[in-house]
Amino acid sequence: MAVAVHARSADIGSAVTRKPPSLVRQLLANRLAVVGFALVGFFAFVAIAAPVLAPPPENARDPMKIPRDGFGTVPLPPGSPWVRNAPPLPFWWTPLTGLDHWTHVFGVASGGWDIYYGVVWGTRTAFIGGIIITFATVLIGVIVGTLSAYYGGPVDTVLQRMTEVFLAFPFLLAALTLASVLQPLLGGKTGVGGSGLITAGIAVVVFGWMGFARLIRGDILSVRERDYVTAARAVGVRDRRIMMRHIIPNAIFPTLVLASLNIGTNAITFAALSFLGLGAEQGFADWGQLLAFSRNWITTLDQHWYMVFFPAVALVLFVLGWNLVGDAVRDVLDPRTRQTR
Repeated sequence: MAVAVHARSADIGSAVTRKPPSLVRQLLANRLAVVGFALVGFFAFVAIAAPVLAPPPENARDPMKIPRDGFGTVPLPPGSPWVRNAPPLPFWWTPLTGLDHWTHVFGVASGGWDIYYGVVWGTRTAFIGGIIITFATVLIGVIVGTLSAYYGGPVDTVLQRMTEVFLAFPFLLAALTLASVLQPLLGGKTGVGGSGLITAGIAVVVFGWMGFARLIRGDILSVRERDYVTAARAVGVRDRRIMMRHIIPNAIFPTLVLASLNIGTNAITFAALSFLGLGAEQGFADWGQLLAFSRNWITTLDQHWYMVFFPAVALVLFVLGWNLVGDAVRDVLDPRTRQTR
């Protein structure tokens, strides 16, 4: 009997002292998370290795500009040889394919734009549209939500009414309207990529921060009443230090989960603006821009399927990868779904 009690107490002690699995181990234990990280890693590799996978023309001022094989209006199928202004061959092309000249691997869009080059270099645009825009929206949302929840009273009332005003507008319609207004004002006054990238990014950020502000406000309302925050106030710690050192680090995790899920959403929103002519300028390497080239050929997509297939598959897989990563991060960081093994 004593032996059984001793064995049971040892099991209880080992269960209590057993450390929960690390964050990396929990993520790797989720098969869908591994698929998501593999997809994101693949696109990251393509974005970094774009100059090797699709070398820009030697006289190209902007590598993000898709090279044109003439100015023909009729699309060409995959495998068509380059005729004019062919980019330099990468070192791996001939050993891998046995060809000593460039071919249009994914075909040619209407206007002579090479689809393969646009898909490869458009990966960088997708990361810009996804990560940078998400970072900006999270930053604005965290600032507004933190100030609103921490100070309360009139500050909370004003900031929340302002948030509700922005929430009243349909997101995509409001972004389209703002981008169409800003594009003529900023046309030709911005840097690489022209005004379309800047105006589309601003439009998405302006109408994309409210969810983060509402989420972190709710978390901070509970965190600000805890003992360590009260103790920091009692010893005279500045409000800014309390928010940066004690409140935000303990309330940011749900916001980070939402941010990881929004990267793919922002990327597809940015592509939608480009498709409608309010994002990247014509010829800029962007998946939405490539899809826009097929608008005049919708009735013949059974023949010119490649104009939609390759950029659409890239966009779907990119968004899928970030969504799977976001789901995995939510399962690990959300206390309601966290599982210790």
